[in-house]
Amino acid sequence: MSRAGMFIGETEHPVQNAMLQVGAAAPDFRLTANDWSTKSLADYAGKVKIISIVPSLDTRVCAAQTRRFNQEAGNLGENIVILTVSADLPYAQRRWCGAEGIDNVVTLSDHKDMNFSDGFGVHVSSLRICQRALFVVDQNDVVQYAEYVPVIGQEVSFDAALAKARELVG
Repeated sequence: MSRAGMFIGETEHPVQNAMLQVGAAAPDFRLTANDWSTKSLADYAGKVKIISIVPSLDTRVCAAQTRRFNQEAGNLGENIVILTVSADLPYAQRRWCGAEGIDNVVTLSDHKDMNFSDGFGVHVSSLRICQRALFVVDQNDVVQYAEYVPVIGQEVSFDAALAKARELVG
């Protein structure tokens, strides 16, 4: 199932699957970490998860989004984890993080089978990238905040997601 989706310039690209709604269970996933290990939702059990999804770390807005969350992560405490997900290869993610000094967020790749992107409704199948999106998932793996960005160059609502995450660890 495709739905209207993400605009790059004047061109609309369809996005696979339905959007997640607040109150829905977060889909489990298999993502590849920078060391090529596999990570799933269970690896972050008991934590509030801010899941920042970007088309590619090597683009201006995606890089800025990841830098901002890396900066914010230092003030959130140990009960909140920030995951940045893209379809970039783990090698590219590791290289980019090293060059940018990114060490407070976890970068994860969906390059193998796009199962995360399909489950979270962010798979831009014609380009095999992720639609920019932002989720806050609580300690019980329930979506508490969901934002899908329809235009590739738009930023996410950082303050709203950070406020929701802080509220959840209250």
